[in-house]
Amino acid sequence: MLDRTLLRRDPEAVRRSLHRRGQDEAAVERLVELDRVAREAQTRSDALKAEKNVLSGSIAKAANKKAAAAELRPKLASLDEQIAAVDAEGAAANAEIDERIQQLPNLLADSVPDGTDESANVTVRTWGSPPAFPFEPKPHWELGEALGVLDFERARKLAGSRFAVLTGDGARLSRALIAFFLDRAHRAGYREVVPPFIVNRETMWSTGQLTKFSDDMFHLSDWDFFLVPTAEVPLTALHRDEILDGAMLPIQYTAYTPCFRKEAGAAGKDTRGLIRQHQFEKVEMVWLSPPEYSFEALERLTRDAERLLEELELPFRTISLCGGDTGFNAAMTYDLEVWLPSQGLYREISSCSNCTDFQARRANIRFRREPKAKPEFVHTLNGSGLAVGRTLVAVMENYQQADGTIRVPDALVPYLGGQTVIGR
Repeated sequence: MLDRTLLRRDPEAVRRSLHRRGQDEAAVERLVELDRVAREAQTRSDALKAEKNVLSGSIAKAANKKAAAAELRPKLASLDEQIAAVDAEGAAANAEIDERIQQLPNLLADSVPDGTDESANVTVRTWGSPPAFPFEPKPHWELGEALGVLDFERARKLAGSRFAVLTGDGARLSRALIAFFLDRAHRAGYREVVPPFIVNRETMWSTGQLTKFSDDMFHLSDWDFFLVPTAEVPLTALHRDEILDGAMLPIQYTAYTPCFRKEAGAAGKDTRGLIRQHQFEKVEMVWLSPPEYSFEALERLTRDAERLLEELELPFRTISLCGGDTGFNAAMTYDLEVWLPSQGLYREISSCSNCTDFQARRANIRFRREPKAKPEFVHTLNGSGLAVGRTLVAVMENYQQADGTIRVPDALVPYLGGQTVIGR
């Protein structure tokens, strides 16, 4: 959530950010007008209350208090009515401000590239080269079904489309990736957390999920709870409504969770395989940072995700998202895209974002630099380290062999008990 005072101090910054996102700037004009109405109502209310206090004081000082009270009662009653009307006007303006400001996305960082869609994203760096196969590479669903490690037909029977069943070495490889990711996060200084996989409405709202993303969430309506769309939600909200000791910062958390999202918006896209599922798994990395360090923290967070792909020896590129492609909560985002041989292109496997104080304002997460210092909002960051299903896809396709088997990446061999090949 944006700082309300920013609309008063620098509305042009908000307009400029919305313009760079390709969104309507008119929302700012309405908010500026509502803020003017609210402030004027407060000024009039204060003046009326002061006038009432003067009249009440004159009654207290009168020689005949009863007579003075009787004389001034109509005037006091009139002032009470005026105060109530003015306060109601101010409250209505403030309520509309609160509602409208929640719909505004985060301010973009100045370093975010300009552009309206993904075509304007900028490649920051690449690592590795796509493998050259002496045969036609197969998509992961064909490999997995032939090896008996992926079963989409039975998944449809159990749940419907956009679900999968992993069996045998497919399930073991997925588990190996989870353990590998968590071990590397621990090595990089992240504290592992096992959060609830179901969260309440306050938690979802505090991390910015119940605005433009609300239709993507699985809602348990009887309880008004939600299945987590990502571990970012419980990890970021872990310190909701707390004031932290500044000496604790930065705080780094990691968690493995299943994730649940409706994919109705992607109808007709990635209908086969594991790329776009209603249920998937992910290891998430979250930072709570002092404001002045958060963009340096973004570089470190992104590097932590990149190292996972390097150790797995999967070709990838790092993309800086343009304004029109940057998410609602984020001030700046890097996407990591891994090479998929069957598609002949790079696909997103991790998204690393600095959300500055946007989520912290909603979640009311603050810190004190000194014991008696004024509390400040932390900056929150999040990144996938990594999406398990998409990494599984990348491993299967990049490590496939001519006989249809899959070579296990060296980094994962210890997690599979020394097994080096996945065969029939």
